[in-house]
Amino acid sequence: MLAAKAVKALGAMSGTSLDGVDAAVLLTDGEEILEFGATGYRAYSDGERDVLRAALGKWQEDDCSAAHEVVINAHRDALAGFHNIELVGFHGQTLAHDPKGRGTHQLGDGAALAEALGLPVVWDFRSADVAMGGEGAPLAPFFHFACAKWIGVTEPIAFLNLGGVGNLTWVDPGKTKPEEDGALLAFDTGPANAPINDLVAQRLGQDCDRDGKLAARGQVEDGALELFLEEAFFRRMPPKSLDRDDFSLMLDLVRELGDADAAATMTGMAATAVMLGMEHCPKPPSKVLVTGGGRKNPVMMKMLRASLDCPVEPVESVGLDGDMLEAQAFAFLAVRVARGLPTSAPMTTGVAAPVGGGQISRPELI
Repeated sequence: MLAAKAVKALGAMSGTSLDGVDAAVLLTDGEEILEFGATGYRAYSDGERDVLRAALGKWQEDDCSAAHEVVINAHRDALAGFHNIELVGFHGQTLAHDPKGRGTHQLGDGAALAEALGLPVVWDFRSADVAMGGEGAPLAPFFHFACAKWIGVTEPIAFLNLGGVGNLTWVDPGKTKPEEDGALLAFDTGPANAPINDLVAQRLGQDCDRDGKLAARGQVEDGALELFLEEAFFRRMPPKSLDRDDFSLMLDLVRELGDADAAATMTGMAATAVMLGMEHCPKPPSKVLVTGGGRKNPVMMKMLRASLDCPVEPVESVGLDGDMLEAQAFAFLAVRVARGLPTSAPMTTGVAAPVGGGQISRPELI
């Protein structure tokens, strides 16, 4: 176990949007953010993205060898250019997530990455949480708690990550530790960018609705939105989590719509899911800070601002990096794992008690 000292950790995140690998350095003792460091990004090629998309929904016993090669090669490329790193946090690529059934599957071998980088790697962050009855997601909330302390807020605040799936973290910065009762509430709100990306990939051969330009030309189809909101997920109390493809029905709901109206409707679905999720917050947040690719979609942000009763701003408004927050989170969590600190708690994943996930793989040369 590492002593309670500052560690220069490198975190990596490859999300369900399948865009690429984010990498970010963080100086932390696993409790406080001491300094933000260098960042990097390695995009997936169209061919690599096709391989990963074909592997979605597969489990550990399935043949994922082609996707595994993509994940390891991309992470090796993304992480190789950093210097003086002491520890790596490797999330892996989520292929399937069914915490109350088959479990969770983040593709990637931390031991292989440790050998490739010559550094200790913390990985498999979710399994211990799921084994103890938790959802295994979201895992960034403990880092969001540290971010709230870093920016110096005194009133409750919410972090909204709009990646492939949307997730919300409500933070009470008056609490001392993230595992403390009442410090956090976290849960997936619903689908976010993943189904929109799938729509434009199928119809237009593009990787995303860049800058929301397609949705901006369309109108929300209220009937499709109402059918979407009938999903049982929205009646579940948090904590709760989703698989990337749990809402694949969204594509069926917009099948008869033109491209622009379909994109606008699916963007409206994601924003409305957030609005419903906000009803679960213990107290209204003073502000919602948005991270992930969704904050770059002006249509999504306009819908959120129209539907929520508090300011909605990108995390850059408080000096954070919305492209790298998830990668920074896994650098932070890696240090917590190394120190034996919890990485999730009952009100972030529904786990029975605070638990520290993850295993550490060390290269043979150290």
